[in-house]
Amino acid sequence: MSFQVLLIFLALTSVGGVAVGYVLRVLVGLAQQSSIEIDLKRKQLQAKEESARIIEEAEAYAETIKAEQLADLEVREERVAVREERLSQREAFFDTRHRDLDLRDSTLSAREQRAETLLVERQRALAAAANLPVERARDELFASLEREHEEAILLRLQKLDANGRARLEERARAILTSTIHRLGNAVNADVMSLSVQIPSDEVKGKIIGKEGRNIKAFERLTGVDVLIDDAPDKITLSSFDPLRRAIAKIALEKLIADGRIQPAKIEETIEKTRQEIEELMKQRGEEAALETGVIGLDPRLVSLLGRLHFRTSYGQNVLQHSIEMAHIAGMLAAELGTNEAVARAGALLHDIGKAVDHEAEGTHVEIGRRLLEKFGADTRIIQAMQSHHEEFPYETPEAVIVQVADAVSASRPGARRDTVERYLERLGDLERIAKGFEGVEKVYAIAAGREIRVFVNPGKITDVALHVLAREIAKRIQAELKYPGEVKVNVIRENRVVEFAR
Repeated sequence: MSFQVLLIFLALTSVGGVAVGYVLRVLVGLAQQSSIEIDLKRKQLQAKEESARIIEEAEAYAETIKAEQLADLEVREERVAVREERLSQREAFFDTRHRDLDLRDSTLSAREQRAETLLVERQRALAAAANLPVERARDELFASLEREHEEAILLRLQKLDANGRARLEERARAILTSTIHRLGNAVNADVMSLSVQIPSDEVKGKIIGKEGRNIKAFERLTGVDVLIDDAPDKITLSSFDPLRRAIAKIALEKLIADGRIQPAKIEETIEKTRQEIEELMKQRGEEAALETGVIGLDPRLVSLLGRLHFRTSYGQNVLQHSIEMAHIAGMLAAELGTNEAVARAGALLHDIGKAVDHEAEGTHVEIGRRLLEKFGADTRIIQAMQSHHEEFPYETPEAVIVQVADAVSASRPGARRDTVERYLERLGDLERIAKGFEGVEKVYAIAAGREIRVFVNPGKITDVALHVLAREIAKRIQAELKYPGEVKVNVIRENRVVEFAR
């Protein structure tokens, strides 16, 4: 009984302890919660005070900045107002000045019209007094002055001509000499035949073939003349077409190396050689464009340019002549301050028409212009190349430079050769043109056609008229003849007085 009571007592004691502990924990939690709330309220109050302080400082800073900006704006507005006032004053001044100038122009125009009217009236009065038309009176006045002051006019013309010509020639000579010295290429004229070495008479017999069928087939397919008996150890290939000569030479060398010489093999070898030559022409064109620095050309133009490697003009290789011209034109353009790239391109392509002149109608200049237009060349390049034979007027400074470069390249010693017939024909044409002028007694073409001496009748040609006659003869030669370099026209007037003492 006592034991049960003890257990009951212990149980009640445990429950009471738990209840007391729970109550204590609740009380402690309430105390802590109130402490945290107090701390949070204190921090919120501090944060509000801090934010209010920051806002006040920001507002004060903003007011300061605003005041400074307003001050700067006022200064700027004052400056703008001052500038606007100055501009208004200038506009008013210019308006006044413009009105004054308009008034002065109108006054001058009226005076000029009045002066012209007075001059016309004076001329009419003089013509009426002299009983002559105005043109006739002017001509007689000039003739009278020329007769009275012929010596003074002649001396003045000679002085002006000598001084101006001396300065221009000195400057031109310096530029051309510098250009030629910078380009020291060796020049030589091409010949009309090529030689191929043959190892033995047996090979010569194979080339001829039975009853000459091999050599006949070779000449028919290549278009060249094969000369065998000129020398014992070589065969000569003769043709006026360098392209045909080159194809024939390469094909013949291949046939000799192969040893199988017969019509079918000859035809096959020549066809392969033609294809190789086409590739070679393209390569030559690319090398020429690269060497001269002319870029951006149509590939078809480059191929046509390479064909000029197998064309000649008076024995001068046309492609080498064009490359040399491009260098000369580029240096001249650099010296004169013009477009160097256009001058180079115009010089390089100036004879492009010769690549197809046997396939199209017209001069090589006209054909070249059509080719360049077709393949989209620059208009400035076309203008530069079209005047090198003076078929078209000079439109740009580069056109004159190309013409000068052409003359320099063609007239270099050894660059070109000419046939005796053409040489004699040119000499006869020079003398014929000069004899066609009134007052000319004798004409002699000398210095290989680079100078003509014209003797005139002193009774028909005066000293003043000598200059006009020389200029007219030079213009006529330039218009009617084609020649390398230049022709010097030397007009001579002699007075001979003969008396006898008896």
